[in-house]
Amino acid sequence: MMKMNNYYFIGIKGTGMAALAILLSDLKHNVSGCDLNKHFFTEQPLIDRGIKIDTFENAKIPDNSVVIIGNAFLDDFPLVKEVKNNKKISSYRYHEFLGEFMKSYISLCVSGSHGKTTTTGMLASVMSEFDGGYLIGDGTGYINQNTKYFCVEADEYRRHFLSYNPDYAIITNIDLDHVDYFKDDIDYENAYIEYSNNIKKALFIFGDDKKTRNIKPSCKHYWYGEKDNDDLQAKNVVETSSEVSFDLYFQGKFIYHFKLPFVGKHLLWNALGVIGIGLLEGINPEDIEKGLRNFKGVKRRFVVEEVSNSIFIDDYAHHPTEISVTIDAARKRFPDKKLIAIFKPHRVSRVFKFADEFSSALSKADEVYLCDFTSIDDKEDGIDIDITYLQERIPGSFVIKEDDDAAQKLAKHSPAVFLFMSSKDIYPLAHKVKRYQ
Repeated sequence: MMKMNNYYFIGIKGTGMAALAILLSDLKHNVSGCDLNKHFFTEQPLIDRGIKIDTFENAKIPDNSVVIIGNAFLDDFPLVKEVKNNKKISSYRYHEFLGEFMKSYISLCVSGSHGKTTTTGMLASVMSEFDGGYLIGDGTGYINQNTKYFCVEADEYRRHFLSYNPDYAIITNIDLDHVDYFKDDIDYENAYIEYSNNIKKALFIFGDDKKTRNIKPSCKHYWYGEKDNDDLQAKNVVETSSEVSFDLYFQGKFIYHFKLPFVGKHLLWNALGVIGIGLLEGINPEDIEKGLRNFKGVKRRFVVEEVSNSIFIDDYAHHPTEISVTIDAARKRFPDKKLIAIFKPHRVSRVFKFADEFSSALSKADEVYLCDFTSIDDKEDGIDIDITYLQERIPGSFVIKEDDDAAQKLAKHSPAVFLFMSSKDIYPLAHKVKRYQ
């Protein structure tokens, strides 16, 4: 498959798709694609590489191309139908192609309901000193001709990660999500059990949650966390508003005292999985610590910017657990500022299923503002709700449009911490608020 050098992406601005397009371009293949005619935060690296991007309407896919289809585009999408009916074109779903691509490397996959993007970024930061490449779900990717290790964010949605056969893997947590596909907790957990069958060398799995302990991985595995029944354990943890330090033990043996510039217990947990893989690959703890200290974060994951006397945080949080953890981290880092939460949901089924959990998590903020559904894949048959379904469950919350009037209303809260949370394009509203500071 990799011998062919003409690749065309349907949905090239998607986070994983953009990252994969970058990799293939950097390996000197011819890459082009199509997407919506609107700005996405993923597209600048594509533009920088001179990758041609058509709109869906003017897309012309060359014969004898390998077409990579974004998973958001189902078989009834016009371009997908065209590709499937053209015998001169071979096509793959994103996850199918990536599963084949990573077979050329020592593959390190990160999956889980929450934290997989950040954890993949941490892993890439450590492995970059050891011929490591990566594909992260924030639209970034890196590879060269000498790449040995390949770090990949492995998404469980529709069991796509079953296309991957990694050498090593990390599972950050197992908290029911994607309820438009998974039937219940058991179905969700079974997907991870199936995935564990594909792991060739070892799996590190977060052990301090009863949902992860429900599964019995079939591969060689190690539990990580802070409890005595974890194989990889952080002891004597000390947190401040700027860093965390801890003693690391592996199977009861002291390994190293780590000091890392992370705020929030979830980042400590993410780091532990990365440390475990590094240790199994014979990397010195000092070098692992250096790699983690060099980690600068990933796009749209707790990205902090100070504007005038306010703090703006952009985060991908779209599940109640993620929102709760993100608000807690903002409180810990900026304890003396008023916290304004602005949330834009994705998929009506998620809001319908977890409405009470969303309400509880968002209510941790001082003020809550909600934006309505706007994504092409938000609506689902059989669920007829809008954002007021959630707003009614959060006393004192407001529904706003993503316009200048809303931006001016938000700006009146300054000085404050403005926490914008969504897996969709909420960041343009944040930019509007900044203009009114």
